[in-house]
Amino acid sequence: MITNIASWTRLPLNNSDQVIVKVKQVIDEISHQGDLKIDEYSQQFDGFKPQMIQLKSFDEYDLDKSLKNAIITSAKRIQCFAEFQAPKILKQQFEDELGCYGQTTTAINRIGAYIPGGKCPLISTALMTLIPAKVAGCHTRIACSPSINPAILAAVSLAGATQFWHMGGIPAICAMVLGYQQILPVDLVVGPGNQWVNETKKQLQDRVKIDGLAGPSELLAICDAQQPIEWIAYDALAQSEHDAVACSLVISDDANWLQKLDNFLQSATEFRALVNNQQIQLLLGDSPEALIEFSQSFAPEHLMLCHKQIPASQLTQYGSLFIGVNSAVALGDYISGPNHTLPTQGFARQTGGLSVNTFYKTTTFHSINDQGRLQLSQQAMHLAEAEGLSFHKKSMQIRCE
Repeated sequence: MITNIASWTRLPLNNSDQVIVKVKQVIDEISHQGDLKIDEYSQQFDGFKPQMIQLKSFDEYDLDKSLKNAIITSAKRIQCFAEFQAPKILKQQFEDELGCYGQTTTAINRIGAYIPGGKCPLISTALMTLIPAKVAGCHTRIACSPSINPAILAAVSLAGATQFWHMGGIPAICAMVLGYQQILPVDLVVGPGNQWVNETKKQLQDRVKIDGLAGPSELLAICDAQQPIEWIAYDALAQSEHDAVACSLVISDDANWLQKLDNFLQSATEFRALVNNQQIQLLLGDSPEALIEFSQSFAPEHLMLCHKQIPASQLTQYGSLFIGVNSAVALGDYISGPNHTLPTQGFARQTGGLSVNTFYKTTTFHSINDQGRLQLSQQAMHLAEAEGLSFHKKSMQIRCE
């Protein structure tokens, strides 16, 4: 079915009250009772107690040779892009007649990476979350996952984790944020997860920096009539297979091309269920301008631009942009280099995806000289007085006496 682009609205995604209340209860109990409760809830939720697993070197893991080579290639490309992204100047300053001022960029010391287990081992997530942290220079890089699939362990080892814990869900996030056995509380938690992981990160973000809250996967493909039907169809299918609420939108200003795509989707059993579940939707706009306007408003996680009349420069609201039909989103998921951990639910309007810069913090410094002490204090005292902060004023006043 083809829908007019003007009538489409994104449904809000909110965790149920049951999830919110349960996560709060678990966090409260772990906060007060510590390791005992992490053990208890890990056993209850996942069927095992947390365990630290000693990582071997990558070459020691018994994996299929082709998979090993693919992991190595992906890791190299992710590292190359992270090194390209990393700030080239870590300390910047300027001087005037009153002093010297500047900023320093340093790596966050302790980070935790959550790697979902789910129905399949998310090898790529291990690489995408840990390699940028290693490039940034984070000293401690803790990985947690409910999966101990050898491919996950190999990827975690290659990506540079300093510790790996077999632990999942709420207990894993709590362990990294609040501390557990040999885990000292981290300063940053990254990595996607299900609604339980997301809600835990959300409720703990007053104690730790988080990378964001990952919603269901999204694809918006902007297409003209020249695009290969099957390629676009399988791009839509690929993103929709992440979970039952993932959504792929294909929009075009060519009704005939959209109808051909719709016919193809309806004729193949592998697509039909997703179309009927509205996980693959086709939208018709009346002009390239309408497609641009929709895309900017939607701010998708993944944006495919396959329309020759729309320049990439007119699109700015997205997690990651895939230009041209050769640029399959699945390549970005695994191996092209830029990070696949991206904002969803329209948050691309205000934030970017995970990158090496996520693992840095920027601090500022001031070094005031004698002239600055006298001259700036005289002006600042008026501001302190206007704000009614008498001791602020006094701290400057005594420097002028």
